Amino acid sequence: MATERYNPRAAEPKWQKAWDAAKLFETKNEDPRPKYYVLEMFPYPSGRIHMGHVRNYTMGDVVARHRRALGYNVLHPMGWDAFGLPAENAARDRGVNPRAWTYQNIEAMKAQLKVMGLSLDWAREIATCDPSYYKHQQKMFLDFWKAGLVERKSAKVNWDPEDMTVLANEQVIDGRGWRSGALVEQRDLTQWFFKITAMAQELLDSIDTLDQWPDKVKLMQANWIGRSEGLLLRWQIDPATAPGGEVALDVFTTRPDTIFGASFMAIAADHPLARKAAEGNPKLAAFIEEIGHRGTAAADLETAEKNGMDTGIRVVHPFDPSWTLPVYVANFVLMDYGTGAIFGCPSGDQRDLDFANKYGLPVVPVVMPEGADAATFRILEEAFVDDGVMINSRFLDGMKPKQAFDEVANRLSGISIGGRPQAERKVQFRLRDWLISRQRYWGCPIPVVHCDACGSVPVPEAALPIELPVDVSFDRPGNPLDHHPTWKHVACPQCGKDARRDTDTMDTFVDSSWYFARFTDPWNEQAPTTLSAVDGPSGWLPVNQYIGGIEHAILHLLYSRFFARAMKATGHLNSVDEPFQGLFTQGMVVHETYKGPDGWVTPAEVKVEDFDGTRKAFLLDGGTPIEIGPIEKMSKSKKNVVDPDDIIGSYGADTARWFMLSDSPPERDVIWTEAGVEGAHRFVQRLWRLVSEAAPSLAGVAPKAAREGEAAEISRAAHRAVKAVGEEIERLGFNKAVARIYALANALQGPVADIAAGKASAEVAAAAREALDMLVVLIAPMMPHLAEECFAALGGSGLAADRLWPAFDPALTVDNEIVMPVQINGKKRGDLTIARDADQGAVEKAALELEVVRKALEGKKPRKVIVVPQRIVNVVV
Repeated sequence: MATERYNPRAAEPKWQKAWDAAKLFETKNEDPRPKYYVLEMFPYPSGRIHMGHVRNYTMGDVVARHRRALGYNVLHPMGWDAFGLPAENAARDRGVNPRAWTYQNIEAMKAQLKVMGLSLDWAREIATCDPSYYKHQQKMFLDFWKAGLVERKSAKVNWDPEDMTVLANEQVIDGRGWRSGALVEQRDLTQWFFKITAMAQELLDSIDTLDQWPDKVKLMQANWIGRSEGLLLRWQIDPATAPGGEVALDVFTTRPDTIFGASFMAIAADHPLARKAAEGNPKLAAFIEEIGHRGTAAADLETAEKNGMDTGIRVVHPFDPSWTLPVYVANFVLMDYGTGAIFGCPSGDQRDLDFANKYGLPVVPVVMPEGADAATFRILEEAFVDDGVMINSRFLDGMKPKQAFDEVANRLSGISIGGRPQAERKVQFRLRDWLISRQRYWGCPIPVVHCDACGSVPVPEAALPIELPVDVSFDRPGNPLDHHPTWKHVACPQCGKDARRDTDTMDTFVDSSWYFARFTDPWNEQAPTTLSAVDGPSGWLPVNQYIGGIEHAILHLLYSRFFARAMKATGHLNSVDEPFQGLFTQGMVVHETYKGPDGWVTPAEVKVEDFDGTRKAFLLDGGTPIEIGPIEKMSKSKKNVVDPDDIIGSYGADTARWFMLSDSPPERDVIWTEAGVEGAHRFVQRLWRLVSEAAPSLAGVAPKAAREGEAAEISRAAHRAVKAVGEEIERLGFNKAVARIYALANALQGPVADIAAGKASAEVAAAAREALDMLVVLIAPMMPHLAEECFAALGGSGLAADRLWPAFDPALTVDNEIVMPVQINGKKRGDLTIARDADQGAVEKAALELEVVRKALEGKKPRKVIVVPQRIVNVVV
């Protein structure tokens, strides 16, 4: 009788209910087994999961299930990064409350994630918008403030005058607000900062300890922190051009060796010297105002046209009082970096060269390649940025740049301008303090009250949480907390007089910078963490394996590293500095794009056919030909999105999981194709047939490994698979683990057919029973529902998800055959597969019988056969 097809629609909900009933994935902190913490970056509750979520959470689930099978007490929690602008935009655009919109989305996405069969501890679920979470965040803010890690100061921001809110650099597009379209202004506002710069050197040095992080992520973090060693140079301002009271211009430079190639100074539009110069210069004032309408994102500045205006101020060269240089206000210099001023050496910096060529400024080569001719070496359109030899630099000529750096520093350090040395060695960081103030409603309120008499006063701990008001209106631009009639008006906790709450809310990066610690004991109402649970001998941190997208490689991970240190400094952690021991950044899910007469078309609306090797696409509705575009990241804008619900509804969660794991290395993009999904589904059905056809004949058969005869081949295949699949999962080589499972299934195909037909020996049946038992546990991390169904069909008791990982016999994993390359006259022409213990004579004989060798010999005897045991064979013709 034919075996029924595996039906995921019936099987998957059944086993999910069984896991829930057994509370199989609820983790107990007091469990004495060794701990292992698996965490995927938690999602924003947009309302729908996407295929990127499916891939990310499947990978983490495989690791979690495998570690459980190895006997670990595994923590694998889930929560929601729930504050943020999209909810506030939904409130404005759809007339809904952000809270209701967010929690509705959480319920929808939670249901979708549960359908995937993820082994998550839902008992620890947190949402960052819940007062029970942000109460503790407010407590930590106050503790950080008390410890000197929080500061309130004036800072320049991008201000949207129509929406009346601060914009991130990424929200300024061509000088206009991304939402309102209004011209953005640069304003000085008093803001709250976390003093991450106080830990810049420590954060940089500790990167070397992150040996389980991708090198590319570590490099990105190091570059973002951006440690530079250089000189702080004081350039004397020519008294004849100096605005009142100004004596010198401070410039930080990492290349003082190029000082004789300087041809101009450039200062930021908001530099004090620029403001003074503009007081009597309307053109300069207008230029400065124009720069103020542009964003300050580094990427924008790199690509924007370099513009400047001469202030009329000149500075005196440190080594030549007769040499003065013009001071420009330039749009590519920021006050936030260095001193807000640079000296331009066009020959050694491409940006400076472009600027100099545009404004007709001198370009003097001061470093040339070794061996070049100083008399003829020129810089025209491309700066020379490599190491070399100093030229046109007076007493520095002939030196290497490093030696010239030291010479300049030594000569100028003894000279004083205005009571300070003209040159001081300095270390500077690109990293800036973390601005956390946001002028919006849907975020964690900052627990501070502002009093005219007492200043900024912390809210007493007993009054936490400061909750967001529910009755807010979004019918006016700006921050609803500012407009609320009562919420911001309170008595000062210190003097009792009328005061105002701080109406800014925290950057949502704050919410995600410590959630990993809250998961360790989310039931603690008294403190953010339980010290015995968070780290130390019985604690969960650091997270053993953290998984998420490369787009979070810098800010989220850097902020989390800062938070761990700040929490340690304020007593919320014991000893942990680094929150994530292992980090993995998975690739994206990509798909073909399709474009019809009316624009982009979704894959669900398209039929693709092959015409003599040429693929063509048509609309399912009407058959209109459409264009097949490039493969790109799935996005709503290009409509190349596949709905996980559709895939799971059609094929089941295990098929989606298997395809995500099998298609490509996990760090690379996975190309979603219908053919690939169908192939994964066929394998699901094949495994089910393999087990269900053999199960009746194997009932009552005791599993036993074989070491001789036909049965031994089955046992070797199974034990090798157990070893290899476990090792690949440990390495996160999921696609290679999948390949090993395919190989085991292939090895079992023939023996299972013989068993079902009653043709197999007792030894084969016993070996196959053991191999099938092993196969079920091997697929359980990847296809957990199918594993349960197969386990039940084989008569297993309990749940496959609760089974321990099988032990392998090392003797059965040794490959008794080796592959030796065969050379003819020193050039490889083929391979020889032969027993590992074959003697030299057997190897020679087998090599000479290869077709490629016989053809080369043309019936003659070889002049010589050289055999390097277990390495190589060389036949000399």
